Amino acid sequence: MSDILDQDTLAMLKDVMEDEFSLLIETFIDDANTRIPTLRKSLDIAQMDELMRSAHSLKGSSSNLGAISFSQKCLIVEQRAKQGDVKGLEGVIAELEADFKVVEEALKSHL
Repeated sequence: MSDILDQDTLAMLKDVMEDEFSLLIETFIDDANTRIPTLRKSLDIAQMDELMRSAHSLKGSSSNLGAISFSQKCLIVEQRAKQGDVKGLEGVIAELEADFKVVEEALKSHL
């Protein structure tokens, strides 16, 4: 699972956050479980602003937790939504959904 999460980032966060580290992880998981369906819904109804905002938020929070590959896919969604280029985005969002399950399990193993 070390390729899923940057272990140095997590170790640094654990040191800095101390007792709040678990809350940080739980908050990210809860937020992502809300935002990922919002990505799909926003794409389905062509709400590019909401798609861009949700992808941007997920990009930042996942990057902060060391989920770099997941964050990079969020960046793709964000940029493509900004450009209005939705062709193939459904597949990228499907990858994000699958990747999130792996990220979530990896993060939970640190609780």
